[in-house]
Amino acid sequence: MTTVTSSEFDRGIALAPDGSTGGHRGELGAGWQIGGGVNGGLLLAVAANAIRQELPEHPDPVSITGHYQATSHPGPVTARAEVIRRGRSLSTATATLSQPDEQGRPVEKLRVLASFTDLAGLAGEVRTSAQPPALPPREQCVGMEHAPRELIAQAALLERFELRLDPATVGWAVGAPSMNGRIQGWFRLADGREPDPLSLLLVADALPPVTYDLGLPGWAPTVELTVQLRAEPAPGWLRVSHATRNLAGGYFEEDCEIWDEAGRLVAQSRQLARVPRG
Repeated sequence: MTTVTSSEFDRGIALAPDGSTGGHRGELGAGWQIGGGVNGGLLLAVAANAIRQELPEHPDPVSITGHYQATSHPGPVTARAEVIRRGRSLSTATATLSQPDEQGRPVEKLRVLASFTDLAGLAGEVRTSAQPPALPPREQCVGMEHAPRELIAQAALLERFELRLDPATVGWAVGAPSMNGRIQGWFRLADGREPDPLSLLLVADALPPVTYDLGLPGWAPTVELTVQLRAEPAPGWLRVSHATRNLAGGYFEEDCEIWDEAGRLVAQSRQLARVPRG
């Protein structure tokens, strides 16, 4: 698998060994912020990159779950990965991301448990009743250049993406949310980097929170995020759909489907997040 070092995403998840067992160091960039912290999907990709470096025979997550313990900020980050089991077709590993506090003491921000495989070696058979979201052509969708200023101000990472959102799901941008709890559209990285398994972890948390479509704008911090990858994505645009069916007790779930240019469902995710505070 070729790493495109000129890509903002690849630089954003880059890690170097720190000399300890399973230890790696990196730098979280300010360009990946949303609300009060660094995007949860980007953080999951950083942790997955640490695991990948410990599992060269199984480079791809097939299922990865992250529990977010504290807000991550731009600056140095330490990733520590541990292989729990190496199998012939599937391996299990854990990882943590930590950042120093004001006194220089490490504070754990994210803990991950994941199963890794080689997606290129999976069987090609597909049996599914799932259907990709019905989206208008990209030229008929709404680009982020039309997004409300307050959204762009709190989501620097949107400048890293090229999003074309379904007009039926962006009424919230003009004060008329549909109240259906769905946001969907076309996605690709702004610098043209083609999708791969690690970038799908970012895509799973890339669209504006579905709470916008419920009339609840603002930052929605992720508590837990699980992403399941089904295949290597084909080059080109991705179709992404985020939806929620239940908001209760100050939390909501957000389900995501990611479809590639070939019309295949390449990733699914569910996250639990906090409802934005007014």
